[in-house]
Formats: sequence, C-alpha cells, structure tokens
Amino acid sequence: MRMYDLIVKKRNGGVLEADEIRWMIKQYTAGNIPDYQMSAMMMAVYFQGMDEKETLELTLAMRDSGDILDLSGIKGVKVDKHSTGGVGDKTSITLAPLVSSVGVKVAKMSGRGLGHTGGTIDKLESFPGFSTGILTEHFFDQVNRIGIAIMGQTAELAPADKKLYALRDVTATVDNFSLIASSIMSKKLAAGADAIVLDVKCGSGAFMKKREDAMRLAEEMVKIGKGAGKSTTAFLTNMDQPLGFAVGNALEVKEAIDTLKGKGPEDFTKLCLTLGIQMVLSAGIAKEEKEAEEMLQKSIDSGAALDKLAEWVEAQGGEKEAVYQTERLPQSRYTTVLTSPKDGYIGHITCDEVGVCSLILGGGRETKESEIDLSVGIVLKKKIGDPVKENDVLAEIHYNDEQKCIQAKERLLKAYSIQEKEPGHTEIILDKVM
Repeated sequence: MRMYDLIVKKRNGGVLEADEIRWMIKQYTAGNIPDYQMSAMMMAVYFQGMDEKETLELTLAMRDSGDILDLSGIKGVKVDKHSTGGVGDKTSITLAPLVSSVGVKVAKMSGRGLGHTGGTIDKLESFPGFSTGILTEHFFDQVNRIGIAIMGQTAELAPADKKLYALRDVTATVDNFSLIASSIMSKKLAAGADAIVLDVKCGSGAFMKKREDAMRLAEEMVKIGKGAGKSTTAFLTNMDQPLGFAVGNALEVKEAIDTLKGKGPEDFTKLCLTLGIQMVLSAGIAKEEKEAEEMLQKSIDSGAALDKLAEWVEAQGGEKEAVYQTERLPQSRYTTVLTSPKDGYIGHITCDEVGVCSLILGGGRETKESEIDLSVGIVLKKKIGDPVKENDVLAEIHYNDEQKCIQAKERLLKAYSIQEKEPGHTEIILDKVM
C-alpha cells in the first residue's frame, strides 16, 4: 500500500476502504508517512469530503492509535458528557455531581483550557487542594465508591488526532465536518464510556457560529457514536451570549454551586437539567423524561446534589468546606462595574468578546505556559432582552491588575449592543439529535 495512491484516489473523489484508512493512520502516527503527504490527503478530504462509513473508520482508527480506557471495572452504566465549548461553560461542575447523586456513574477525563477561561480541571482547582493527578486505580475505586471522579488526560488517548489536528491547524483544513467530528469522537470513544451525551453549541461564542453548521456537526457525531456501538445523543444549545452570568474560574464555580442549591441562572439551570435528564435515561436509571427530571429536582431540593459535590471535592484532596462557604474560593482584590451609557434593551452581546475580556484580566491562557488567575472574571448583570436605564450596571468586573481592568472594561462595553425595541426571547435548548 502506498500513500501516494491513496492521495490520488481521494483527490479524484474515490472512497477509501477501512483497511486503507487504518493503514494510513497507523503509519502516520508511527512517523512513516511525512507531513507533506498527509497534508495533501487532508486537503483532498477537505474538498472531496468523506462518506458516513469513511468518517466512522477514520474515527475508530484514531481511537485505536493509543490507549483506550477500560471502564469495565466500574459497576453500572458509565455516561460521559462532552461540550464543544463556550463562554461561561461550567456545566460539568454542576452536572456531574447532580447525576451522580441519583446513581449515574461519572468517570471523566478532562483537560486544561486554552483560551477564554480555564478548562474543567482549572475551575475545579479553585477548591483549595483539589487534584486531578490521581492514579487510574484510585480513579476506578473512587467511581465505584462515591459514583464520581475526574482525572487529567494522563493516558495517551488518540495520539493520531493530536498529530493530525496540529497539521490541519497550519494547512487550513480544520473546517471539514468529517474531520471535526472524528477528532472529537475519537477521544470520547477512547475514554471508554458506555453512553455519550453531546452539548453542541452554536452562536457568536461557539466554534460553530451558524445553527445549520452546528446541526450538521451534531448529526455527524451521533452517527459516529452509534456506529461505534455507543448510545449517543446530542443537543444543540445557544451560545449567542455567555452561559449563566459568571465568566471566570472561581466565579463560575460559585455559580455552579448556586445552581446545585436551586438558585442558579435560568438558562444554565435549564441546560444542566436537560443534559442531566438524558444522562439518567441513557444510564437506564429512569424510563421517562418526567421521572428523570423529578429525580434530579428532588436531589437539588434535598441538598443531596450539593453534598455529592462536597464528597467529590474531598475525595480528590479538596477543601469541601468551600462548597458550603464559597468565600473560601479565590477572590480578586478589587471589583468595579460597567454601566449602561443609555436607556433601552440589551439587543446583543458579542459572546466571544466577553470571553476575551476574561482572558485579558488573566482568567484564561494565551499559551500553554500561561498561568491562570482563578479569582478574576466578569459577572454579567444584564443579558439579552433585559431593559436598562442609563447608568444601570451591565456587569461587575473582578480584577487584580488596574491596567488589565481598564483594557477589559473598554472592550466589554463594545460587546454590548443597546437598542430601543425589545428583542425576541432566546431559548437555551435549540434542538435534539438522536
């Protein structure tokens, strides 16, 4: 088999066979196929596309290029949740203990963030002492014992994807649905869960700006998941404004805790319940949506979900008292407010710009070596559709550096659009793909 022949075949619109795809990925991961040939293949795929079978085979080949986490030692159905990322997305911190408190086994691997704010691991480290550097044996034992654990991506999951993505990033071949879907799903499948629930975001703060593109990506990923024998469901969710009110690591953790107390923002609470219901159904713990919702709501009302978060934090070395006394979480030295320049309604918030403002304050990473300030960020006080008067507070800025605050504040004001007429209502859940 020669790479040259496969490039010609795909360039001319041919369909690659399973053994050809597996050979190509294996040889490229081993370093036997040079980058210039794989670049040519990626460009051929970009223009010619891949059919459903090719996309599945590519995903499985990338999944099999490294370690596959074997979760069979954990009793019960293991359900994983994946978000395509957005501004203010602290969902896992609320969702994982919520579903775990009703019997869903959550065994999750996660990474650190590069961009607006930290990843789930960075946010969890807002709890003093919390560590995701746990051994696999500890990870399994903890899930069996308390139903929930999260660890850093220490296993070499889907190394072919890491290598391919770096190449696509510099050859303008990222934006292809088959390649995006296979990249995401290869890592999810390697993580070993029995069922997968996907949160595919669309809007100004999402990777997919257009709804039709987000829908196509969701459909591609669900097909892959099902083709790999996993129960897979996707939800299209709105990211035209930040999720909830808080953007910034410790601030988002506090909001996640408030939501477990039943006092969270309406949009964030709705998202957590929607994803949670599906996770409970996928685990077979409930048969109908209403039953699942009642279970989750009861866990919030009784305090069981909050207690599960405290149990989880303590099990991984964190200070569980911070769950009940959030003033123990990192806090910035200073706060200031951004006020409205005029009367009207909030018509639009450029979501990704709010994320950039958090990054400027120090809440995110510009490079892998950047250190995150867990205490800084933004708490929105007005969102799309809200009426405002001149000098009403639009947002609260938490900062430690005066110059960074000045820069972020100027940019944040430009992210808000204030109009005379009241805009239409926006829903957080846009669609579902099964």
